[in-house]
Amino acid sequence: MRATSKRSTVYFDENLHAALRIKAAHTKRSVSDIVNDAVRLAIAEDQEGLAAFQERVGEPTLSYEELLNDLKVHGQI
Repeated sequence: MRATSKRSTVYFDENLHAALRIKAAHTKRSVSDIVNDAVRLAIAEDQEGLAAFQERVGEPTLSYEELLNDLKVHGQI
C-alpha cells in the first residue's frame, strides 16, 4: 500500500466481488489495484467527455423537436 493511500469501505454486489477476487488471483494483483485502475479509467473518460463538450461550446443547439423535424424533412424517419 502506498503512503498516500486512503482506506475506504466499498460494498460490491456478491457476484462482482467474486469476479474481482478471481481476476486479482489470476493477474497476481490486489483487488485494490484493480479497483483503483478502474476508477482512474472512469475519471479519465469523464475528463475526455468534458473536454469534448468544451470544444463544442460554441456550436448551435437543436431542441429535440427540431431534431425530429429535421430527420423527417430529410426522410430519415
